[in-house]
Amino acid sequence: MATQQKNRRRYAVAAVVAAVLVAAAGVTAWQVAGREGGSRPLSTEEASRLALSRFTLYGASPVQVALRVDEGAGTVVEVYGLVDYRTGHAAGGYRVRGPGGALHTGLVVWDTGGLGLADAPAGTDGLPWEQAEHVPRTGWTSRPYGSDPLDAGLELAVRLGADRPDNPLLLAQAGPRRLGRDRIDGREHDRISGPRPRDAAPAAAAGTGDATSPLTYWVDAEGGLRRVTMRMPGLGTPATLDFEGGRDGARLPEAPWATAG
Repeated sequence: MATQQKNRRRYAVAAVVAAVLVAAAGVTAWQVAGREGGSRPLSTEEASRLALSRFTLYGASPVQVALRVDEGAGTVVEVYGLVDYRTGHAAGGYRVRGPGGALHTGLVVWDTGGLGLADAPAGTDGLPWEQAEHVPRTGWTSRPYGSDPLDAGLELAVRLGADRPDNPLLLAQAGPRRLGRDRIDGREHDRISGPRPRDAAPAAAAGTGDATSPLTYWVDAEGGLRRVTMRMPGLGTPATLDFEGGRDGARLPEAPWATAG
């Protein structure tokens, strides 16, 4: 059962970058209002905006992101950071709230291959990616991604941007659905379930699986991506990833990825 859950969680991330895409409180202030009910297939215009959303995110980078993951058993992890989709690198700070109010904080860097953790250097201040500038390469404890919800959320965050729009026709054929409309920070966004995993439709037809995507996107009228949530087996609360706009002039630390020499 543990192996099955691990594979399902890993597939939730892989669904974002599958070939078909190429053919809560405490992290950020947001407001949802004016929900519209009813699930239906995407219109041509909606499919075009969803197909544009990953490219729009890439063009806005480096982008501020806020991730909130409820890992169960009273443990909540929050990450606030910066993602540069042009380099595939990200850096930020994390905060872990455990049972009984226990709190642990630190810095995190990540890319498509894994992540690194470090304590914030004493005497430094500023934004977490700025503090990370002061951590030497040897100060990071690195590891590949595992199967836990935080790893899945970080990997999803760094893989979402794309250097070209997706194909809206192929995207629509993969089964995304328009779920409703929400207002976030005063701006209207369509709430859209992502493309189905490629092996989900036969299983659902046979009555042995769920055909819905684990991912839900919030996309504005210009194809801007504001939020993504990801459902994972065994967890009642989806991981939430908020995109809080580009940050011109900001840069990520070089040390974690610098070539030794």
